[in-house]
Amino acid sequence: MENLLSIFVKSIFIDNMVFAFFFGMCSYIAVSKTVKTAMGLGLAVIFVMIVTVPINYLLNQYVLEPGALAWISPDLADVDLSFLSFIIFIAVIASIVQLVEMVVEKFAPALYSSLGIFLPLIAVNCAILGGSLFMQERAYSNIGEASVFALGSGIGWWLAIIGIAAIREKLTYSNVPAPLKGAGITFIVTGLMGMAFMIFMGIQL
Repeated sequence: MENLLSIFVKSIFIDNMVFAFFFGMCSYIAVSKTVKTAMGLGLAVIFVMIVTVPINYLLNQYVLEPGALAWISPDLADVDLSFLSFIIFIAVIASIVQLVEMVVEKFAPALYSSLGIFLPLIAVNCAILGGSLFMQERAYSNIGEASVFALGSGIGWWLAIIGIAAIREKLTYSNVPAPLKGAGITFIVTGLMGMAFMIFMGIQL
């Protein structure tokens, strides 16, 4: 239980996808103009993350890793399909994103319109792919750990985009120098938030 709590807290605060690795920055910058759209995209990212990472964990354990196919036949014990990881992971992510896009379009057309092209672009959001690749690199011992990591990473990305969206709404009423308006001041604030998140590196779990 303590190990799961450690993975969860670290994935949100210490290994935050935005502030520690700067993953998913294109969607983060483009869709963070209002809290409403940021909330919608953030929740979509959480959902895609908690679905795709466990699926990719199972595929990695039982198909892709060296010797993973031994459960089918001892003759396949020497097969190594790890070179297909990128293709398989992206295919799974794209399939889930397509499902999310159809659901949002059906039940929240206003949100679908406001998110625009950035909803299907979750498929190429490097934070999503990064979740699966980190899962593979860190070799979690079971699907529970991978799922907790996925949930924490998704929540971390959601907190980041909600935070910057709230700040950008306030900046609308601030006297920002013309050359820094828009993406310029957003990058500066993101850097400051990233430095602020460094305080969590002292957490011991």
